[in-house]
Amino acid sequence: MSNLGTNPRLQLRKISKQYPGCLANDAIDLSIQPGEIHALLGENGAGKSTLMKIIYGVTQPDSGSIIWQGSDLTMRNPAQARSLGIGMVFQHFSLFETLTVAQNIALAMGASAGTPKQLEPRIREVSQRYGMALEPQRLVHSLSIGERQKVEIIRCLMQNIRLLILDEPTSVLTPQEAEELFVTLRRLAHEGCSILFISHKLGEVRSLCHSATVLRGGKVSGHCIPAQCSDLELARLMVGDAEGLVAQYPKVTGNTSFLRVEKLSWSNPDPFGCSLVDINLQVRSGEIVGIAGVAGNGQDELLDLLSGEQPLPSRDSGLIRFADKHVAHLRPDVRRRLGLAFVPAERLGHGAVPELSLSDNALLTAFQQGLVSKGLIQRGKVQALTEDIIRRFAVKTPNTQTAARSLSGGNLQKFILGREILQKPKLLVAAHPTWGVDVGAAAAIHRALIALRDAGAAILVISEDLDELFQISDRIAALSSGRLSALKPVEQTSAVQVGGWMAGQFDDAPAAAATPLPATVIN
Repeated sequence: MSNLGTNPRLQLRKISKQYPGCLANDAIDLSIQPGEIHALLGENGAGKSTLMKIIYGVTQPDSGSIIWQGSDLTMRNPAQARSLGIGMVFQHFSLFETLTVAQNIALAMGASAGTPKQLEPRIREVSQRYGMALEPQRLVHSLSIGERQKVEIIRCLMQNIRLLILDEPTSVLTPQEAEELFVTLRRLAHEGCSILFISHKLGEVRSLCHSATVLRGGKVSGHCIPAQCSDLELARLMVGDAEGLVAQYPKVTGNTSFLRVEKLSWSNPDPFGCSLVDINLQVRSGEIVGIAGVAGNGQDELLDLLSGEQPLPSRDSGLIRFADKHVAHLRPDVRRRLGLAFVPAERLGHGAVPELSLSDNALLTAFQQGLVSKGLIQRGKVQALTEDIIRRFAVKTPNTQTAARSLSGGNLQKFILGREILQKPKLLVAAHPTWGVDVGAAAAIHRALIALRDAGAAILVISEDLDELFQISDRIAALSSGRLSALKPVEQTSAVQVGGWMAGQFDDAPAAAATPLPATVIN
């Protein structure tokens, strides 16, 4: 770490921020040196995102002071922060979907940086240099979640950065992509840039960060040098009792097939999208199937086809089946009546409507569970369901009428997953179920998925997190360029082999639906 021993680049003194029913930050002190990679750790709802927004000028503190390079200042807005050399990559993206990559970056950098057309060569150069190749003319709505994350990061790297704030930057990156990002971050730190790094992947924190501040309940609960701590020790600092956060779940075989996809090919009309080629997939009742893959290799397209958001013509209805029912042509609500529950990749705007209350968001997908009678909403039942979700999935929220957008990312994810699980689906399709959630929330989500599996549901999990897939999946495959590898029992493969599948290095055998059912079933 360069420049240690100099005056801090950023100091926070006694920063406090009160929201209705929640003291998000309580007299927080924080200091970051030039060239330091500093981790900010804590459970979802511990106050990390609020503190980052205060530094970046999105939110104003109720009390306390910000000292930037030795001088007191009031951070009025993000434009002021950017003018000082502060850049931030938000956990929830701040991109205009109808604009191109270049237009989004030009908006963030201001008119003095040049027109979108003038910025295109530099965008290509910077993105390629940092291993995040982007096409500047692509419209953001056509990008996968992982590609949108890259736009956010490149947008900051193109500025004269002195402090880079990263909120869960690797949550949708493969381990290889994350390591490429770390090479970039270490180089930036060596050049004197300060980096404030929020991540729930404790292995990343230990390998990358020079120091860490831990928040619990809105207060600073401790400091540490991550490289000198184990994952379990870091988890204890964050949550206190860390027992049960690291679990190994028994692998099972499953029962009869519920979801069956056979020879599914789909041509994507988006020239920048991914088409699917001859997809064969089977998910049995009472098992979890994991699908790995680098973002942009057909995950979004497969999810749309499975959920019904992209229906197929009636003549192709048999390409996707629930039990023996042809469903590829059916709408999402009809598929839900047949037993489907769905957790999309994007929480806000897709999994939940940001402006609506939690109770209204519960109603949105669970309305067929007796919550509507003769055209009238049964508000008592909606309230009871919402309270049940909050209680059983430990969602931190003041009440059921809280707007979805006000929840931390992990708490919103727990709410969405709980809403789907409590509908007792026959099939759950979940994308990135623990994206950006803390270790405690991730463990709770994993336990809920295992419990649903053991109750007999068929579960399909799509994730870029190989560690997660190997932990909870019974069988695993990978998508690459719209093609799906053969499914294999997790115990008969390895992360190296699955990584090869993700790169398109499939086994010699053709991608098949599944191995034959064995004679015995493990319950």
